[in-house]
Amino acid sequence: MENIDIIVIIVYFFGITGYGIWISRNMKTSDNYFRGGRKFKWWTMVGQAFGTGTHAEMPVAQAGAAFQGGFATIWYQWKNLLITPLYWLIAPWYRRSERTTTAELVRDRYGEKLGVFYTIFAIVFFVFIMGAMLQGAAKVISVASGGQISSNWVVVGMTLAFMVYSFFGGLVAAAHTEFIQGLFIIVLSFLLIPSGLREIGGFSEMRQVLPADFFLLFSKETGLGAFTIAMLAVNGLVGITAQPHMMSMFATGESELVGRIGQTYGNFVKRLVTIGWTLTGLIVAAVVIKKGIELDDPEHAFGFATALLLGPGLIGLMMASILAANMSSCSNFMVNLGALFTKDIYQPYIKPSASDQELLRVGRIAGLLLTLLGVVFALSIKNVLSAFLFTETIAAFMGIMIFGGIMWKGANRYGALSGVVIAFVLYYLLNYMETGELILVYKWTPAPFGWAMLAGFILLVLVSKLTRREPTEAVQRFFQKMYTHSDQKENEPTIVDKELLLLDVNTWFTKDRWKNFTTRYKTDFFGFLLGWLFVAALILLAWLILQIK
Repeated sequence: MENIDIIVIIVYFFGITGYGIWISRNMKTSDNYFRGGRKFKWWTMVGQAFGTGTHAEMPVAQAGAAFQGGFATIWYQWKNLLITPLYWLIAPWYRRSERTTTAELVRDRYGEKLGVFYTIFAIVFFVFIMGAMLQGAAKVISVASGGQISSNWVVVGMTLAFMVYSFFGGLVAAAHTEFIQGLFIIVLSFLLIPSGLREIGGFSEMRQVLPADFFLLFSKETGLGAFTIAMLAVNGLVGITAQPHMMSMFATGESELVGRIGQTYGNFVKRLVTIGWTLTGLIVAAVVIKKGIELDDPEHAFGFATALLLGPGLIGLMMASILAANMSSCSNFMVNLGALFTKDIYQPYIKPSASDQELLRVGRIAGLLLTLLGVVFALSIKNVLSAFLFTETIAAFMGIMIFGGIMWKGANRYGALSGVVIAFVLYYLLNYMETGELILVYKWTPAPFGWAMLAGFILLVLVSKLTRREPTEAVQRFFQKMYTHSDQKENEPTIVDKELLLLDVNTWFTKDRWKNFTTRYKTDFFGFLLGWLFVAALILLAWLILQIK
């Protein structure tokens, strides 16, 4: 690293912090702090979804996988590509709930006790994932700088920056800075490719150096067969419904349509830049062969390419991009932590009479203190990947009660809790039987996960059928919100295409289902179809790149 790189990083830190504080200058209410007043434009929502969903370890892990196994390893990150169109269908659930946190949605559906149960899970989820992300970025920067920058100091520096603007600006500052930081992440994703191709002599030379199977779009040799990809898709779909920050991802736009666009197409941008990460891995694989170099760890490929291929200033830009990938996510998580404590613990159980200004103050302080727990966790992490796998697994099992409870009106609190518990127990039991050891985080394999999810949903149904139903009034009130378009205003014409395909699952095989179908489900149906066209376009783009000679 040279002085210009240090300057770039310092300018980034102060620039993004100053912008976050400036954008939050008019922050006066708790609703603006926690939800941005539900006034974000579509481009802010796209940037928020892309920035929050993209972490520094992702390009590093994907480049390392491609370095070792070829282009087909892209499915490690593309595991959710096939479910991305479904985000269009589930986005309205969260906006129509008219809530600030997902825990409130759970409370409305199943009662206070399961609401508290989910709140505890959500806080643990955020602390774990923030800690893993902070340490992940810190390790990358420490390696890329040749040890000049301590990973612990990177954790402290990143945390101070996003904590300052998130403390004052809440979700408004988080979302607007995520849009800016999203641009940095895109730069990161493609920055190494031009200089890398020049280094190895272009695609033709890369094809001569690397094995032919490195240029396949799909290969069972990567360990990602059709069944594994299917289970990863189930993991992603059910899990995303329980990830605590989904309320801010889906429900904070200025309209229901904006919420759909933000999460769906923000994630499509992420799928696009994944192609850049994968190409970087192939380039590094060719470079080390031509230069006769060996890497101790495939995941060092990204840091190796940064040091080899980028000149002064650009190394600093790359590090700023890595910082952006994590700070954008952590700022959103900090605000959500404050919202969870304030709306789901403080207001209902500690001080129901609290004023709005008091809720705003408590939310800021709670988010700050709980984020510090994430920092403590970050400084103790040794295996970043294991920490992420743990958070994704617990989210998928928690998703049984949310996904099942919205898709099926008959689900009750006893069935929901039983389904979650049996999924956890069976998952750990099957892994213990296979490995002979009982540990917190197992290497993810599709069979134990698949059986655990199946058992969880079966028990959700069986126990719900055999136990007392939820109060009719509460269920009707919950689903009345789900069937009411969130943009509907009093004394205005009724919105026609307000019905949701997934909510009407019990009528899929009846004649009434298909009456005026394209009118009733217009937004759902055509948006879902367009999403699949984008899936096809991304797969086609990747295939065309692999045909370059």
